[in-house]
Amino acid sequence: MPDTAAVNSPGPGDPRPSPREVLARYQQAMLDGSADDLADLYAVDAVHEFPFLFPGMPERYQGREEVRAGYRAAWGASPARPREIRDVVVHDSTDPEVITVEQVVTGTVTTTGRSFSFPGLLVIRVHDGLITHVRDYMDGLGVAHAMGRLPAVVTALSQ
Repeated sequence: MPDTAAVNSPGPGDPRPSPREVLARYQQAMLDGSADDLADLYAVDAVHEFPFLFPGMPERYQGREEVRAGYRAAWGASPARPREIRDVVVHDSTDPEVITVEQVVTGTVTTTGRSFSFPGLLVIRVHDGLITHVRDYMDGLGVAHAMGRLPAVVTALSQ
């Protein structure tokens, strides 16, 4: 039986990006606010999940084009402008296709000038150089607070 780590992990000279290389592109797409660059990192049938409450976001995007449309709409409507992703810690997995990423996204809310800093955790699976699955654990309540949307969250939760 072949060693799956050797089969699935890009080796020297392999043109497929590793999970860490895909992460770097993912983070740059976030900083650039480019839904197209972000979506192009995903496999056609990828799944991007949001397991924690995040106001205004669905529980998941199913497929590359939902990722593209969803992020285009979310980023286009949001006054939040990320400027840095810091405190990045990448944890390798026993599965060479999976990494877990701790990070803090900082930036400014353009409508108020207020700074924000949101911790998050990503679990990313990359197969053949494309994202096939993301579990995106972001601080939705922190985002809602920075955007002045906590009252709407409280109302939604109390219904």
